[in-house]
Amino acid sequence: MKFQLKNIVAVMAMALAFVSCSNDDENPANNITGTGKLDVEYDNVFGSADLILNSQANVTSQGETLNVSDVKYIISNIVLTKEDGSTFVYPKAQGYFIVSEANEASRVLKLENIPAGNYTKIKFGIGVDEAQYNAGQTVQGDFFAYAQDEDMAWSWSAGYKHLLFEGMFTSSSVTTSTQFMIHTGKSGADYNYKEVTLNFPDKALVRTNITPDVHIFADVAKIIDGTNKIKLSDNNMGGMGAMIMSGSNLALITANLSNMFTVNHVHND
Repeated sequence: MKFQLKNIVAVMAMALAFVSCSNDDENPANNITGTGKLDVEYDNVFGSADLILNSQANVTSQGETLNVSDVKYIISNIVLTKEDGSTFVYPKAQGYFIVSEANEASRVLKLENIPAGNYTKIKFGIGVDEAQYNAGQTVQGDFFAYAQDEDMAWSWSAGYKHLLFEGMFTSSSVTTSTQFMIHTGKSGADYNYKEVTLNFPDKALVRTNITPDVHIFADVAKIIDGTNKIKLSDNNMGGMGAMIMSGSNLALITANLSNMFTVNHVHND
C-alpha cells in the first residue's frame, strides 16, 4: 500500500510539473523569440493639464500667460535597452519622426521589427543629429522634403528646426496679446541637438503577439519654464513679437528639453 501511494504521489508530481511547463510555454511573456512591434506615444501637456491648442490659457511661473497654437518636434536615434542591459538601435533610415500636436496620428511612433524582449529604457534625440545633417541632403532621402512641408526646416544650409513652439502671450509688461515663436536648431557654432534617456516604470514586453505602448508625457511648459527660466517679454521685439531662434537663450532652452519628457505608463496589450 505504501509502495502504491508513493507511485501515485510521484505520478501526480510529474503531472503538475508538466502542466506548469505547459503553462509557462503558453504564457506570451515567456516566449521571448522572434520580433515584434512597439508603440511610443507622445502626449503633450502644459504642467498638469492636457495641452489644448488655440484656446487654453497656460500660466508660467514667470507670470506670463501663453495661448499655444503649435508644437512640433523631431524624434530621432531611438535606442531601446533590455532588462539585461543589451540595446537595440532602431535603424536610422526609418528612425526620424515629426511629432505634431495638431496631427494626432503623428503622436504615436509605430516601431517595427523589434527583437522580442523585456525593455526597460528608451533613449531618443530631439532633432536631426549633426552627423546625419553633415552627411548631406541626399542622405536624408525624403525626410528633408517632409520636414519642409511640416515647417520643420529652413533652407538646407540653415538646417532643420528641431523643435517648434508658437502661439500668443501676455504678461504684466506686455498687456496686448503678442506672438511668440521659438525654434531650436543650428545657430552659429551651436547645433542644439539634444538626447533624452527615460526609464520605464514597468517592463515593455515586446513579443510577436504583444505590442506594448510606451506613453510619454511631454511637458511643453518646460521649454521656457524648466531649470532655465526664459521670459518671453524679455525677448519681445515690438511688432515682430517674441522671437527666440538664436542667441544665448536658445542653448538654455535646449538644455531644458532634458526634463521635458517623462514616461507616464506602459501598456502590454
